[in-house]
Amino acid sequence: MKKLAAATSGIALLAAMAVAEEAPDPGVAEAKAIIKEFFGNLKGELEQAMKAGGPINAINVCKGRAPVIAQETSTKHGWDVGRTSLKLRNAVVNKPDDWEMVVLEQFEARKAKGEDVAIMDYAEVVDLGGQKTFRYMKAIPTQDLCLNCHGTDIKPEVAAELDKLYPGDEARGFKVGDIRGAFTLSKPL
Repeated sequence: MKKLAAATSGIALLAAMAVAEEAPDPGVAEAKAIIKEFFGNLKGELEQAMKAGGPINAINVCKGRAPVIAQETSTKHGWDVGRTSLKLRNAVVNKPDDWEMVVLEQFEARKAKGEDVAIMDYAEVVDLGGQKTFRYMKAIPTQDLCLNCHGTDIKPEVAAELDKLYPGDEARGFKVGDIRGAFTLSKPL
């Protein structure tokens, strides 16, 4: 009987651990809400720029406004908010650190196995110089709007503007559904 009781309590413990692992993490929920706000603001400005002056106008939003929107969002919420990618347009602002590089490569492997990019994310608590830090990344799926500046068939005048503003640009050749990059957030605990 004692062995059966021990086995039963062990199974109960494993079941409780599985439920705990599936419980929503409040850090993830907060990070997702921040991304929704950040992306909503950025996409809204990009769409307005496209309507007002086409892709060249949108490039200026990405170059000038996207970092400002990220900083405003960071300040408002107390998180470090940004974007990164394996194929960079602006290596000075968006270059992934070692942790982000590993997660981006994992995202590509997960996509190759058929996982939906639209819901792909990853969270982890890491030690950064003795400080426990919550880190979160959410894949950015390439959408139709993105193809004007990140696709395979970019208009010559758009390509010329990209070449002028972003020497060494690698962020071209994407198709709808590709991983354009990822939102990356962190917050000390």
